[in-house]
Amino acid sequence: MIFRRRRGGASQTPPAESLLRRGLRLTSTFLSGFAYPEVVWGERPKVSLVKSARTAGPTRPRPAPWDRIKYPLLLTVVWFILVWAAMADNPLLPFVDAMREQSRAASWVFVLLGLELIRQGHFLISERSSGYHRFWTHRVFGGFERYTHRRFSPWTRFRVWRATVWLFWIAVFAVVAGKVLDTSPALALFEAPRLLWEALPFLLQIIFLFFVIIIQFVGLFWFLSRGGVDTYMPDDIKTRFGDVWGQDHVLERVKENIVFLEKPQEIEAKGGYVPGGILLWGPPGTGKTLMAEAVAGETGHPYVFVDPGAFIQMFMGIGVLKVKSLFRKLRKLALRYGGVIVFFDEADSLGRRGALAQVGPGGRPAGTRPAAFAAAGCHGLSYLSPDTRWQLARDALHSGGTPDGTPAWRDRFFMGGGLNAGGGDTGTLQALLTELSGLKKPRGIVNRYVRRLLGMKPKPPPKYRILVMMATNMPEALDEALLRPGRIDRIYKVGYPSKAGRVRTYEGYFGKVRHELTPEEIDKLATITPYATGAGIKDLVNEALITAIRAGREVITWADVMKAKQLKSLGPPEGVEYHDRERHATAVHEACHAVVAYRVRRHLEIDIATIEKGAEYLGMVASIPVEDQFTQWRSEYEADILVSLASLSGERMFFGGDSSSGVSGDLESATRVASLMEGYWGMGSTVSSHAVSSQLGMGTPGGGGKGAKEAEKEMRRQLADRIEDQLATLLARVERILEENRAQVLAVAHALETHKTLQGEDVVAVIEGREGPLVDGRVYADPAFTRELEEYHQAALAAHRGRTPVRLSLPAVPDEPVRRDSAKSPVPEGRS
Repeated sequence: MIFRRRRGGASQTPPAESLLRRGLRLTSTFLSGFAYPEVVWGERPKVSLVKSARTAGPTRPRPAPWDRIKYPLLLTVVWFILVWAAMADNPLLPFVDAMREQSRAASWVFVLLGLELIRQGHFLISERSSGYHRFWTHRVFGGFERYTHRRFSPWTRFRVWRATVWLFWIAVFAVVAGKVLDTSPALALFEAPRLLWEALPFLLQIIFLFFVIIIQFVGLFWFLSRGGVDTYMPDDIKTRFGDVWGQDHVLERVKENIVFLEKPQEIEAKGGYVPGGILLWGPPGTGKTLMAEAVAGETGHPYVFVDPGAFIQMFMGIGVLKVKSLFRKLRKLALRYGGVIVFFDEADSLGRRGALAQVGPGGRPAGTRPAAFAAAGCHGLSYLSPDTRWQLARDALHSGGTPDGTPAWRDRFFMGGGLNAGGGDTGTLQALLTELSGLKKPRGIVNRYVRRLLGMKPKPPPKYRILVMMATNMPEALDEALLRPGRIDRIYKVGYPSKAGRVRTYEGYFGKVRHELTPEEIDKLATITPYATGAGIKDLVNEALITAIRAGREVITWADVMKAKQLKSLGPPEGVEYHDRERHATAVHEACHAVVAYRVRRHLEIDIATIEKGAEYLGMVASIPVEDQFTQWRSEYEADILVSLASLSGERMFFGGDSSSGVSGDLESATRVASLMEGYWGMGSTVSSHAVSSQLGMGTPGGGGKGAKEAEKEMRRQLADRIEDQLATLLARVERILEENRAQVLAVAHALETHKTLQGEDVVAVIEGREGPLVDGRVYADPAFTRELEEYHQAALAAHRGRTPVRLSLPAVPDEPVRRDSAKSPVPEGRS
């Protein structure tokens, strides 16, 4: 009988009984040499369903040939070993005499061999006679088992079995030692301690050498597993939630996790569990690391920072040791201080086994470079809306490569390879997954081993209050197993701050320095920097301070901020000088972009225009959104195309039908946007999605073959025709806009040639003929000055056709600009 006790309606097996079951299984296996493997202690004897050909009842199943010969073969080997030992002791002893001598001295081998033959005969009979098999199974061994179950408890049977096993191996040792010492087995047991004492120095030497070798490897791996993990005590962190600006919506949710960390009983008492993992993802510089430091500073718990490269090691397995060592430290800190916060920065370097482990965004190999960025000429994306720039960049990166045409992934080599190409071996990630949600084993050697050896249940492990925070800008690269609830319970996007967040961030950083900016100027600065992050804002304020110090001032002015913004947006110019023809052509090119952008756009405003050559452009007109916007409309995309086509149309109009290679990036941008409008976004002459039609094979004959290819070509040709029609219509529209604003184009071109770089307000002032912050645009409203600009352009056009120097010099700005009310030119259309 097997005793069980019930608690709460559930059956539980005592610890002693679990040990007993193991003992009974081993005992049954030991006794099966003389009985049957079907008989298991603690259960009714099992009856084999194998039937003999001559009997109708069940018989013993036939064993494998190896099971029949293994014991006789073992005894035969033992016999020859004894004969060889006798010949080794007496080299003059012949082999036949040694066999006779060992036949008398080691007769027990023949006894065991005889017992084994009897056992095999017993098995043969039981395999063929069902009655014989049933007699031994039910009457003999079954009755013995029933007797022992009635007389002894399970724990007593287990202890008897354990003592029997010890006695058996002691007897075997005594027999072997007696043969070696040439004495009786009983005396050999008393001689064993003396022999062990004599051999102890040699054994200690072997043990010492063994541990020396082990310590070398342990020391090497211990040394390699150090570093990359920094621990900060509560007093070391001064960051608070008040230092995190522009991310209030995320900060409120993170504060909620702190409540659960400090007061876990509020949720655990109601049957829930405390969320222990937070993932902060978003663009770089948005404050993810700062937010983790603020959490540690507010809670007063230790803060453990894990370096992104901590788990990238030379040898396989070092990362696993680091993970286990890290969480061992975290458990100790959690018990000592009541909680601990661990922060994994750039978590994709550790957990990269997801969609982007092998490729980059959009399915491209990591590191590819778009062809649009590599083309010299006008910076074709700077004046587009942010959404359009993202679409163009994504599409260009999807099919792009290096400038020489070779795929960029061919230039990259990874050490270790595997799925986790971004950081270390896959075992590191698996170890992290196990530690985050694996089984919590009991603490302490005594608790785990001694109590279990004594039949006592180990004490359950304590609840470790560990808040795991991770940050990444590539959430797609993380393994789904890492992001599941129970490991990472909450995922928050730390995106670009809103305008109110940018204003608060500017106020915070400007509050640390001396400045003359008014609240209106700070609000304007937040408007013209729509995608500024916390780190970018801090850097901009610092650059403005450096600009002021370089000018010999200690107070930051608005001009310092604008210079710093220009430097951060465009980078330092290369300082090259254009000759007159190229300078005028570049200025007209950018002026066409600026004028068309001012006339047709309402969702963006001009931020900066320049003809100073940079690293990747000859000139640019950059635009920024007027307000935070999360959707894009057809009219806005059409405006983007009009601005892109302005360079081609303007060069043809101002240079007698000629155009430069600088429009290549503009045409690529316009074509891509038009293609997306016509085939994907439902903003063209058709409604269906070209991408879905191509994937589903709609419009093509079934079965593939030549017919399907021809139909696919026809679909693409029709799509290309619609795109060309749309671009031609928009090109005609932009031509009319430029013809109506010819004077304004020449005015902006002249201002660019004069000042090289213009802020957005100055560009608008030149177009409208009014006074701007740095440029007085009223001079361009004078008809006489407008005629001078036209004469200069005609001279530049003649020089362009003849490849000769421009015969006229650039018109100088009059000292006395006319008033706007005295100008006879009509009031320009557009914004006032």
